Amino acid sequence: MFKKSTVEVLDTTLRDGSQTANIGFTLKDKIRIALELDQLGVDYIEGGWPGSNPKDKEFFSMIKKVSLSKSRIAAFGSTRRKDISAKGDVSLNSIIDSDVEVAVLFGKSWDLHVKDVIKSTLEENLEIVYDSIYYLKSHGLSVIFDAEHFYQGYIENSEYATKVIKTAQDAGADVIVLADTNGGTTPYEVFEITKSVSEQISVRLGVHMHNDIGCGVANSILAIKAGATHVQGTINGIGERTGNADLIQIIPTVFYKMGMNILNGEKSMVKLKEISRLVYELAGINPNPYQPYVGDNAFTHKAGVHVDAVMKIPRAYEHINPQMVGNRRKFVISEVSGTSNLVSYLKELGIELDKKDPRLKTALEMIKEKENTGYSFDIAPSSAVLIVFKALGIYQPFIKLDYWKVIGESSGLSIAVVKVNSELEVAEGVGPVHALDKAIRSALTKVYPEVSSIKLTDYRVILPGEVKNTESLVRVTIEFSDGTMVWKTEGVSTNVIEASVLALIDGLDYYLQVNKKIKGALSSLEV
Repeated sequence: MFKKSTVEVLDTTLRDGSQTANIGFTLKDKIRIALELDQLGVDYIEGGWPGSNPKDKEFFSMIKKVSLSKSRIAAFGSTRRKDISAKGDVSLNSIIDSDVEVAVLFGKSWDLHVKDVIKSTLEENLEIVYDSIYYLKSHGLSVIFDAEHFYQGYIENSEYATKVIKTAQDAGADVIVLADTNGGTTPYEVFEITKSVSEQISVRLGVHMHNDIGCGVANSILAIKAGATHVQGTINGIGERTGNADLIQIIPTVFYKMGMNILNGEKSMVKLKEISRLVYELAGINPNPYQPYVGDNAFTHKAGVHVDAVMKIPRAYEHINPQMVGNRRKFVISEVSGTSNLVSYLKELGIELDKKDPRLKTALEMIKEKENTGYSFDIAPSSAVLIVFKALGIYQPFIKLDYWKVIGESSGLSIAVVKVNSELEVAEGVGPVHALDKAIRSALTKVYPEVSSIKLTDYRVILPGEVKNTESLVRVTIEFSDGTMVWKTEGVSTNVIEASVLALIDGLDYYLQVNKKIKGALSSLEV
């Protein structure tokens, strides 16, 4: 008998998630994700539909060679076709041939689909469901039955929808899953229907939600509240149309907010951001900074009053400690910031200041003036930190750009000429920004060899819109990394190349200020 205080998880990132428009996981990607899901502690990994394509078939062959610590691999498929016996059905036999322990079988539970889509009778569909499950069970498989379109079917014909899942139970299904396949059921309907169903079946009850009205996560949580103890979803909510329920949101909510056992408890929770980022990377999608729990902005504070409160009592503006889900707290420097924001940033750099220090107010005024000309320091805080250093009187002019020019471009190559710290340098690059970066660094490495370790990891051009006293502004944001830390700077100009130069100089300057100044001369700072 299953424990009602424990919720088991089936991840369908590799199957339902791969049906997302513009996403196509390679076989290598699928194996890597499966290994990470196993480390996360997922109960079931739905690897794909072995009867639908060669890649999924190959996945099941390869994953058998891998040792998994907890997860059970499941193969997906449909109930038998009408007028074909279970024994003769290609889809069912492909599941058996995949040599897995678990089958996820979907079947019709909405009478509309039975009569108008597969052109069957209601009674014949019950036989199809029974035969298919019984056949797989007779081959030693555990069967999870996904009742497709269950909620819509229940709303329109509750008697028949209930008959379908009871038939699945009678055939030996180990888990009955209620699917909101169209993703259009409201949370209050999900709660009422799930609660009613939970009182009518004796096996484990699960749910599979889609997000077409933005309620995939809420519906999953309410279904669990109503009695479901098995939940399906995908990492980051990727999936067909508007996506599936996001397990990254469901898992910590079940554990931290509902107090139920899920995965490996706290050991799994701290890995959530890491696996979220991995799936984004392999899917070729930029991470959603606003994603609950793991997004970069999930625990980012901009308003000064918020920052001041969080620094005193974190739970004043944070529902959990960000480290509990592998995330971190961040404070943004902007025109709406207070001195508390600056104090927190400087503290990370090892500079302790009182928020009442008058130099911080001067820094804020300087930042606001810059933002009035088109800068946005919440995107590129390191440029703002340079302003703070100047206001504090601890800035040292390591870089003096006397002159720059891109003098030609041919076959995609550009030539840049710069004069930095009285050193004249020429460099060729793939485009003007690359050429300028090479030339500037070539001049700097003669005095500061450490800048050779810096890499440009992201380059973005943004049109900031209408800004006072400016015309056709362009904002360039550049992300840098030296392998241990990452920082962003920006430049604003009516000329995209000039904006790029400003961002480049700020990025290199920030690195030198932090490494030269913070680690050395800052010991003499009077605070």
